[in-house]
Amino acid sequence: MELLDEKKAEEIELFDLEETDYIVKTVVIANSLGGKHTQALYDHLKDRLKPLGEEFVSADESDEWIVVDMGDILVHIMTPNYRRRYDIEQFLSELKRGVAGEEEND
Repeated sequence: MELLDEKKAEEIELFDLEETDYIVKTVVIANSLGGKHTQALYDHLKDRLKPLGEEFVSADESDEWIVVDMGDILVHIMTPNYRRRYDIEQFLSELKRGVAGEEEND
């Protein structure tokens, strides 16, 4: 989170999902200031973490949203508009409370 903060990412949130059945243990969500900033934040993460041995399994990239799969960590870097539109925090909060998917099980 500090790496994103030092490059001016905004509204950085960390979700600890270790106690859930989600595909990763941790999700980080951060706002970028726009398309070029989204890419710059991703590049900064790679430049700083790869030399430390962190693995970047894959990434889906667009100007508005980049999702980085680092194994047990997913990092979402997105513009504020995309963040509002997709509201990942709502899903992750429900997942932590054990609410997500309950409608399917009823």
